[in-house]
Amino acid sequence: MSTLHDAATTPATGAAGTELPQDQQRQDPHQDAQNSDLPGHVVLDGTPLTVEQVVAVARHGVSVEIHETALARMERTRAVIEDLAHDTVPHYGVSTGFGALARRHIPTEMRAQLQLSLVRSHAAGSGAHVETEVVRALQLLRLATLVTGHTGARPVTAQTYAAMLNAGITPVVHEYGSLGCSGDLAPLAHVALAAMGEGQVRVGASTGSGVSTGSTSGVGSGVSTGSTSEGSSTSESVVDAAQALADAGIEPLVLAEKEGLALINGTDGMLGMLCLAIHDLRRLLTTADVAAALSVEALLGSDAPFAEDLVGMRPHPGQAASAANLRRLLAGSPLMASHRELDDAGNPACTRVQDAYSLRCAPQVHGAVRDTLDHAATVAGRELASAIDNPVVTTDGRVESNGNFHGAPVAYVLDFLAIAAADLASMSERRTDRFLDVARSEGLPAFLAADPGVDSGHMIAQYTAAGIVSELKRLAAPASVDSIPSSAMQEDHVSMGWSGARKLRRSVDGLGRVLAIEVLTATRALDLREEAPAAGTGAVHDAVRAVVPGPGPDRYLAPEIEHVVGLVTGGQVAAAAADAVGQLH
Repeated sequence: MSTLHDAATTPATGAAGTELPQDQQRQDPHQDAQNSDLPGHVVLDGTPLTVEQVVAVARHGVSVEIHETALARMERTRAVIEDLAHDTVPHYGVSTGFGALARRHIPTEMRAQLQLSLVRSHAAGSGAHVETEVVRALQLLRLATLVTGHTGARPVTAQTYAAMLNAGITPVVHEYGSLGCSGDLAPLAHVALAAMGEGQVRVGASTGSGVSTGSTSGVGSGVSTGSTSEGSSTSESVVDAAQALADAGIEPLVLAEKEGLALINGTDGMLGMLCLAIHDLRRLLTTADVAAALSVEALLGSDAPFAEDLVGMRPHPGQAASAANLRRLLAGSPLMASHRELDDAGNPACTRVQDAYSLRCAPQVHGAVRDTLDHAATVAGRELASAIDNPVVTTDGRVESNGNFHGAPVAYVLDFLAIAAADLASMSERRTDRFLDVARSEGLPAFLAADPGVDSGHMIAQYTAAGIVSELKRLAAPASVDSIPSSAMQEDHVSMGWSGARKLRRSVDGLGRVLAIEVLTATRALDLREEAPAAGTGAVHDAVRAVVPGPGPDRYLAPEIEHVVGLVTGGQVAAAAADAVGQLH
């Protein structure tokens, strides 16, 4: 297994710009808290990959291996294509032009040029360079389709893609160029072009950029849709593909009949980004429950609405899971007990009967996001089990045109997730805001400031969260309802799934930052309460205090936010809570 990229070498700084002790510096947010669970390598045998395998190869540089049965299967279906190549009857993708030019028969002596021209012309992306982890996911998923045998590609083509992944050679793919139908054409064409020894690639130690908002900083045109999150390695360099292949001992591909289409007809880019988002959102959903528990506790809220029988009256599985997390996190809290009274039967009864919706309805909103994510994971699972190309070689040896390359199923759930992420962040920001208002914070100082008026406390941290939420609301506008006809009206309805995936990455990044600001604010509020927190919330408080000092006079706040962003996106917040109370959903 290849090693993970190193954390950024710039030291973290403390309250006054001084360097924090080594054990208090934030970890690389792109490294999972459970990296020990990574597989040593991923075997491609034609069975569906999992989301976890995609993340392992794309983000953490895990190597791939093609099983011999898959290579044998590719040999058999390649023989079908070879037979058609010698047929006097034209066959689409084998001996004809492409798209709107499909009616032209191409003579044998021009077919190598046909494949080369297809890839060169379709490698027409523009804009900033896409993150390494996205391109690696795209490479892996196209390779996974090749080894099913349904594309008719030669084994050597699959082996070249595997060798590039294992050598850490990442083709340069641009931000713009895919309409999400006939697959992610331009992004996939840039990968194919690099395998042929043309174009540019990135090489170096870094294998991923984690939960990034957009393009890799410092690489490309400078017109970036976002920035690589702090902590990712910037040691990659851009070189000519021919040189990178030569250095790795990889022979450039010379494509044969049908292979150009086989390499560019797929939903691999949008699907890869969906897999990465599913992985990251599952962690953030657990963290959202932790953040809500911190806020309910520190705002002297009630945990009564989270009772199992009450939640069970509306049997959504996500809602039940979220409420169970909240009950576990708040169990045994002296702070929660401090504002309870006893009812006539002697049972604890919270005097806060009607909390604000952002507290009381957290399981309902968080749970709806969970259920939306489960639906997206179902779609991703089906797509991971798909063999997408046009035409395809069927099990009984037919070569048939089809429309499976249309990205609508993936595009819809990418949009659904952006909507859900925006709403989850919106609720988190509302909880943060309650801490800062003396009319709603249950006795806390204005803005949690040490000396309100002299100090501003977390006033502008809430501004930052609000600004991110406003951006997420704009990103929630669906891309999949748009369609711009192309290819002389041959491709007259497209999915825009790539665009949906690009904006979802920004949404996931923004959600993590908003949750981090809530965690940072809530733990500060806990310090200002007299009673102790619950075991789970207390463990999170301690994890935050390991990288961020407690209340005091105003200090440089941006680094503290970034430290907690690292804890949130790296899984340390959720892990600290689970270590104290047991497994969380």
